[in-house]
Amino acid sequence: MKNGGFVMDSKIEIYDLIPKQFYPTTKFVKEKIPFDEVETLLETSKINFPFIVKPDIGLRGSAVKKVSNLEELKAYHNKANFDYLVQDLIPYENEVGIFYVRFPYEKHGQLTGIVAKEFLIIEGDGCSTIEELLKANPRYELQLKALEKEYGSQLKTILANGEKRNLVPYGNHARGAKFLDYSHLISAELTKAIDEMCLQIPEFYFGRMDLMYNTWEELEQGKNFSIVELNGAASEPTHIYDPKHSLFFAWKELARHISYMFRISVENHKRGFPYLSHKVGMEQYRLHLEQSNKIVKF
Repeated sequence: MKNGGFVMDSKIEIYDLIPKQFYPTTKFVKEKIPFDEVETLLETSKINFPFIVKPDIGLRGSAVKKVSNLEELKAYHNKANFDYLVQDLIPYENEVGIFYVRFPYEKHGQLTGIVAKEFLIIEGDGCSTIEELLKANPRYELQLKALEKEYGSQLKTILANGEKRNLVPYGNHARGAKFLDYSHLISAELTKAIDEMCLQIPEFYFGRMDLMYNTWEELEQGKNFSIVELNGAASEPTHIYDPKHSLFFAWKELARHISYMFRISVENHKRGFPYLSHKVGMEQYRLHLEQSNKIVKF
């Protein structure tokens, strides 16, 4: 946002800046509060099972989980040594990440990249177990250890021929999702729809929004979509991870976006916003490492 003022990119602080109609009902849970307070929070917020739980300060999809009942939530709460969020499920199947850039002296922004998310979905053949189906796909097999931890004996289930199952319902590269470059779908209509939303977020000039949507036509009209997360200065133009792209393409795109961020920072500095000091930067890095260790070990 305007000057990196968020502490470690707290998700709830970012959500609080976004107009509520653009993201699902989300509530903050402080680490280790009594569980009956969590139950009260659910009752008052009217968030119903199943829903998503995730660290308030996250790391590549670690410790993000779909919980289906109170027992699963309690187990998550008792294990979590970090603040976390409970969030309504978004009722749309498709997910994209859209990178948005606007210079402070401009009235309107531009879209600089789109990444589509192909979830870790397996399809049964009537004779193979889920585990066997995972091992048949080299990219999915990389997730086997994490999936064994989450699903246990359920991986021995044999799916019927043609039956599909989404084992990781979040579009995260580190959790098995495949990223595809959809930047060719940037249009005047989509740019207008996203720009109208972003202009309502105070001092938002650079970042990637991950959102879920119903149909592409509706998304271009600004209808039936919801923000999953909004990332600022630490955002990557994740369309670079499309397998068709070369390392040189990735370097070029990273350099392009770093240039945008530099120019925006200079303009904001002229407007009176200070640069991040070395001392504060190193402190944030230390806190980042501490938080990362907590989440990765979850």
